[in-house]
This record gives sequence, C-alpha cells and structure tokens, in this order.
Amino acid sequence: MKKGFKVMSLLLVFLMTFVGLAACGKTDTAANTGGGKYKDGVYEGRGAGNGGDIILKVAVENGDIASIDVIEHKETEVLSDAAFDKIINAVLENKSINIDVVTGASFTSRGIIAALKDALIKAGGNDDIFSKDVKISVAKEENELEQTYDVIVIGGGGAGLSAAVEAQAAGAKVVLLEKMSSLGGNTLVSGGGLNVPGTDQQKALGIEDSVETFIEDTMKGGDNINNKELVTVMAENALSTAKWLVDKIKVEFMSDRLQQFGGHSVPRALIAKGNHGTDLIQKLKAYGDDLGVVFKMETKAEELIVDDNNRVVGVKATNTAGQEIIFNANKGVIIASGGFGANLDMRKEYNPEIDEKYKTTDVAGTTGDGIVMAENIGADLMHMEYIQTYPTCNPKTGIISYVANSRFDGAILLNQEGNRFVEEMDRRDVISKAILNQTNRESYLVWGQEVEQVGNMTELHKDEYNNLEKLDLIYKADTIEELAEHFNIDVNSFKATIEKYNKYAKNGKDEDFNRRGSFLPIEKGPFYIQKVAPAVHHTMGGIVVNKEAKVLDKEGNIIPGLFAAGEVTGGIHGTNRLGGNAVTDVVVFGRIAGENVVK
Repeated sequence: MKKGFKVMSLLLVFLMTFVGLAACGKTDTAANTGGGKYKDGVYEGRGAGNGGDIILKVAVENGDIASIDVIEHKETEVLSDAAFDKIINAVLENKSINIDVVTGASFTSRGIIAALKDALIKAGGNDDIFSKDVKISVAKEENELEQTYDVIVIGGGGAGLSAAVEAQAAGAKVVLLEKMSSLGGNTLVSGGGLNVPGTDQQKALGIEDSVETFIEDTMKGGDNINNKELVTVMAENALSTAKWLVDKIKVEFMSDRLQQFGGHSVPRALIAKGNHGTDLIQKLKAYGDDLGVVFKMETKAEELIVDDNNRVVGVKATNTAGQEIIFNANKGVIIASGGFGANLDMRKEYNPEIDEKYKTTDVAGTTGDGIVMAENIGADLMHMEYIQTYPTCNPKTGIISYVANSRFDGAILLNQEGNRFVEEMDRRDVISKAILNQTNRESYLVWGQEVEQVGNMTELHKDEYNNLEKLDLIYKADTIEELAEHFNIDVNSFKATIEKYNKYAKNGKDEDFNRRGSFLPIEKGPFYIQKVAPAVHHTMGGIVVNKEAKVLDKEGNIIPGLFAAGEVTGGIHGTNRLGGNAVTDVVVFGRIAGENVVK
C-alpha cells in the first residue's frame, strides 16, 4: 500500500507541476508564486485616455512586473509619446506604479496608470498593494545649473522650432526650452493648414490669387485694426516659406487638397499630410536634431535676465526636478511660447466674457508665460482683449473637431429647432457668436454623401469619428428623418430646411445667407449629423514686435536682445484670425526671428 501511495503521490505532483507551468503561458491566467506581489501570467488592462481606451499587456514573472507592451491607443501622436516612454520605463525600472503624471500629458498619463492597475488587479493586485509601492518621479535633474548658448528659444511649437532651426543653420549654438514633456504646442493639434497665395495647387485648379488679395482678406477678417506692415510681411513670405517647408524640412502637403477657410475669398490653404500638424512638427524636430539644436524638455522659462544696458542676456528657468537653471545668451532670446487660451484667469482679466463657460481647443501649456515675462521687463502689449473661439468643437471636451471640417466642403449648420441661422463660411467669431445664441448654446452640422465624397472627413479622421460616436455626438442614418429624431429636432422643420437648401444648391444661390465656397445639396444617404459647440481657440493679442520680430517697449523702442514670434505676439490678426493664417504666421515670423537674432 505504501509503495503504491508513493507512486500515486509522485504522479500527482508531476501533474500539478505540469498544469501550473502550462497555466503561466496563458493570458489572464496565473500560478501562485508564493511571496510575490502578483501572480505570474500575462494580463491585459484598459484605461481611459484623452482619445479613447489605452490597452496594455503586462507580463508578471516571479511575482512582479516583467514587461509592458502597448497594444492600442488613440492618443495624439507626439503629444503622448513622452508619457508612454517615461511611465513605462520608470515602472519597469522601479517595479512600482506609484508614479507622477507626465507634464502636459496628464490625461494620457492617468490612462496608462489606470490600464496598468487594471491589468495588475487581474494578477491579484489591489489598492493596498499599490499604495506600498515606492513613490517614483519621471522628473530629470540637470547636471549643470548654469549653461551658455548663443540663442535661447522659449517654446517648442511651430514658431519656436522654425526659429531654432534657422538660428542654428545660420551658425549659432541654440537651446530650445519647452515646459511640457513634448514639442508641438497648438501647431501640433492644428489641422496643418497653411495659407499661401500663388501655389502650384491654385494654378492647377485655375484659381487666381495674389499677395494683395491675401492681405486684403486678412485685414478685413481682423476688422482692419491689424498691423498692416506685419500682415504684408506674412503674405509676401508665405510662398517662399511653403517652399522651404517642402524642400528643406521635407514636410508633405496633400497634393489633391486645397481648402478655403471662412473669411477667405478663394481657396488658398495647403493642408499637411493627415490634416494634422503632426508631420510639420516631427519634420522640424528631426531637422533641428540633424543641425544640433539642443532641446530641453520640462524646462519652464520663469524670468528674462537683463543686463545694465537693458539688454536681454539670458533666461532663468526651472525644471520638474525643482532645480533652477540659468541659461546665458550671447546673441539673444526668442519668445515663442504661444498665447493664453488655456489660462482662465488671464482670459477673464482681458475679456471677462470668455470665462468658465468656454472649454478650449488649446494644449495645456498655452498659458501666456512669455507675454507676462516680456511685460515684466517693459515690453508693450496690444489687442489682448481679442480672444477667438472656434465654432465646431466637441461640446463635452472642447477639443477641435476635424470631422467637422466637412463644413468647408458643404455641410450646413442647423439649430435645435431645425433651422439654419448663419452662413457656414463666415468668420469664426461670427459663427461662434451665432451658435451661442441658439438653444443650449449648441448647433448641429448636417451633410450627406455629396459632401462626404469631397473631403471624406469621417474616414480621414476615423479615430475621432469613432470617439464622437461613443459620446453620442455624431450619428449616421439612411434618412433625413432619422437624423432629426435622434437628436429630438422637429422633423418637419428639419426636412423643410434641407429641402429649401437643396433648391438653393441646384440654383447656385443661397437666398438666405449667400453662402460662399462649396455649395452642394444634401440628398444622397447615408447622412450625418454632428453636435458642435464653440471653444476658445486663439488669442490675437500679445507682445508688440516690428517686421524683424524685434520686441518693442511702450515707447516704441527696440528691447535689445529680445525677439518674439507666433501666437505670443499681437497685431497680425486684429480682432479675429482667419483659418489657416496661424501656421503661416508662426513659421514665417519664427524664421524671421531665427535669422535676425543671429545678425
């Protein structure tokens, strides 16, 4: 009996060991390791990011985290890269998920951490175990607390990058300070539209345009209070700048697409690949790397350093590790830190109307730091009260909607009562104010296949479309009646408006609002309806500069050693910026600042 019992016992142990080893190789299964924090295995976790679910695969070996793989995410490219890299590397190195969020990517960071916890809970983890993890930080310390360069650029958006590469190409040693964890600023999350008169795309389509017409449109769009000298510089340099982006920086523009934004008399906007600013930012960064530009991320400029001759000679900055660093500038400093659309207090200071009821399309770093620093040393400011809202944004998040660019291809705007109320191709401020006067301060964008086949916005921005669908902000239907019923709009009024508009489209004249641009009927299904609302998008005011991007004081004198470019400056756009003019502005004047600081 004893011998037989021993054989059976050994066989049982062998079988249990085999089963345990086999279980370790299966997803979401585990074997008790005895003493580790978690059970060995491979687990999938989900967390809500800024653009949708973040899905991670976490492998546990010997009771702790062994590897982390990103399976899927819909976060903004470039903007989220640092969050994934820093958090995952820090977690693997320290075997801890008690970690700080990454500067400028807080939603993404929280989504990553939530996905990690979701996976580890399946491995036997809980809040008590997580709380005992060592606290870790992704902040990086500097070895040298005083550094010297020829040129210091504050801000890593389109203007800052353009300035940095031009200064470095001219022979200067350049450092770029960016307070966020990633480059790009508002240029990164823009539609990548660049207004340029006289392009090959215009000529191929038989569109007549000129520098003078571009100037006229821009001045009219800003109610003619713009600084015409600066507008002229932008318009005259737009074509050469576009060629520089293509030939030198290798930016790709969509060869078959030319867009007419509201307020422009003709289509003149080149559209970057993917209808986003991502390619522009990535290519400028790559060019800067090749030239040797030094990039200091998570390094916030706090104060401009001025010598006894009132010349700007450096920048005092801090990093996320809590260190203060002095950056000396042999030649000068360029402020390219963007506007203040994400700074609620500053918005309310200059325009109390733009308060808490507005969300914003801007990235989190758009807080007006450069404007404040410049003003503190005597720089003049102008047009600070003019703050633009973008009319067709996500009502729940404030994020700009690129699916809603179907408006430029012929989609129409209706209110809750089912009526049109504004010309869809009017200025952004006009449309935004009109929407805010409607029921619930919202509007509906409506279109069919005639429009969809022009821009293919639902396919071009498929990830955004899917997210809008989950949020019940967009709906697709085979009939007009279904569209109206889905959002509780009066069906009869809705149908009557569409039928009247279709007659206008066939006759070629909009008798209600004299619509400009694309003018197509809405007859072929499936049809789309999208709920939209305005959000703060651009601040027209800022630092006063001359045509050489030199900063001026309140008496109109040049402040030696100080330059500025991009949304941080005022005067170019007047009361209202026309679509597509921001990217033209930031790159044209970024280049001018980079060239002149070296001179």
